[in-house]
Amino acid sequence: MITEFFAEFFSSQQELLWFTTIAVDLGFSVLLFRLFGRQGLYASIVISLLLANLQGPKLTQIFGLQTSMGVILYSSIYFATDLLSERYGKKEANRAVMIGFVISIMIIIMTSISIMYLPSTNPKTATFAMDIHLATETLFNFTPRFVIGSLLAYFISQSFDVWIYHYIKEKTQGKHLWLRNNGSTLISQAIDTVIYGVVVWWGVVDFATAMQLAMAKYVLKVVIALFDTPFLYWARNWDMREQDWVSKHP
Repeated sequence: MITEFFAEFFSSQQELLWFTTIAVDLGFSVLLFRLFGRQGLYASIVISLLLANLQGPKLTQIFGLQTSMGVILYSSIYFATDLLSERYGKKEANRAVMIGFVISIMIIIMTSISIMYLPSTNPKTATFAMDIHLATETLFNFTPRFVIGSLLAYFISQSFDVWIYHYIKEKTQGKHLWLRNNGSTLISQAIDTVIYGVVVWWGVVDFATAMQLAMAKYVLKVVIALFDTPFLYWARNWDMREQDWVSKHP
């Protein structure tokens, strides 16, 4: 009953649903950090990558702009990387980027392997098995263009994000957190958007159309980047020690 109420309410409030989704996504990242420290931020990046791959192909419209769930669910990756940079330094942030890159490769390989399995022909489950198989193919039948584009965009933009974040921090002598958070994310998101647009879309559509599709998504990415700043200030100022939460809470 509650699920039906929210589904009906948000069906006519898609922009509100978008802001709610971003807040929930960032909220879970903050919760993971609070409970598990830097390991929680690593987990947040992995979860976001999994969700982006699972739901990335789902297209929707926000403020009249077509976008994908991948863009929305990608927001906490930059947040987690920036928080790692702020609390634990450049080395830990770069470690998280590499973990995310390897995880992305693993996701692509393992989901591609899963598609090779033929659906069950058992009369009792054959129809269900075929429906799931076709749905899985639709989601995970990655083209080489998508694989190369997504991996390149992630690795280059995330590596640049860490570098420019610390460059701005050094130039401002550790002041103006809002500047390095937003500056690094907006520039690196622009790099991510251009690489993805050129590699994935150019050739499928003409260059101008590819850039139009990319920039429409970038507008939404800008809003997300601004939205996560209060979350970063909130988490940065916590007085907490790195701890093994599980062992202390058996």
